[in-house]
Amino acid sequence: MMGDRQATGQAGEELAARWLRQEGCRILCRNYRCAAGEIDLVAEEAGELVFVEVRTRRGGALVSPEESMDRRKQQRVIRAAEHYLTATDGHDRPWRVDLVAIEVEPGGRVRRIDHLRSVVE
Repeated sequence: MMGDRQATGQAGEELAARWLRQEGCRILCRNYRCAAGEIDLVAEEAGELVFVEVRTRRGGALVSPEESMDRRKQQRVIRAAEHYLTATDGHDRPWRVDLVAIEVEPGGRVRRIDHLRSVVE
């Protein structure tokens, strides 16, 4: 059975995918998994590959969605992105890592959604 945290995460990923499509991105892959880690969404925007980490938090949480993407998580996303690039022969393409930060109220209403581009270097 799916836990509340998992359900919140999946709902956040679905919301982020819709948001990104509205911004002109094309979703290529969801939940890409490899030994290095997982990427929530792989998208393409204007010829650039975009590896998207989705962080969903309930309003009033101790840590904001942005703060929850610590250095360790950033490194896992980069390693997984590099694996994806190797697996798809995409090393010659420009790419970046984005964060979609979502806060929801206890009743499930979206408080805010922010798309932060190029969050890791």
